[in-house]
Amino acid sequence: MLGRRPKLQLDSDRLVLRLPQHVDYRPWSDLRRASAGFLTPWEPTWSDDHLSRRAFLNRVNWAARCHRLDTALPLFIFRREDSQLVGAITLDNIRRGPAQAGTLGYWVGAPYARQGYMREAIGAVVHYAFTLMDLSRIEAACLPENVASRGVLERAGFKYEGVAQSYLQISGRWRTHVLYANLRNDRRGRTDAGA
Repeated sequence: MLGRRPKLQLDSDRLVLRLPQHVDYRPWSDLRRASAGFLTPWEPTWSDDHLSRRAFLNRVNWAARCHRLDTALPLFIFRREDSQLVGAITLDNIRRGPAQAGTLGYWVGAPYARQGYMREAIGAVVHYAFTLMDLSRIEAACLPENVASRGVLERAGFKYEGVAQSYLQISGRWRTHVLYANLRNDRRGRTDAGA
């Protein structure tokens, strides 16, 4: 069919990453609900209907449209051994032309934190973005006090680049973020500027 892209699936040692599907609603809503206290300090304020089926279906349709138009790569992360949803990762704001860049965002459910899943997922997405999408730069940002997120970015090869004042609204307040980037042909050494 004209305009359709082939099904997308990224595989790593322990994970399978793919676009969200309608059948993922219950695992997604259950994991988000169970992890709310773990996630909300780091995320924009959830809308009143954030966990609703309708909002999820909008998310699935948005993901398919973004993939088709090459503007974002929104993927759910599943554990290979039991197909359990562990989180999500999105390469968003994909810019072509002279930029060839995108912005990475991610979350992991509380039961799956600190087990290396997100680092593995980031590695799979970065590899795909650099080799098959021909991107040159992947950016990421997190709150300065989010030690876990900063650590996973650094272990995944991202380097600290600076600070963005009032970068995103988190929990209803404009918050400053630290900025990281991973470059396809990175010759920079390790940076400790953000430590």
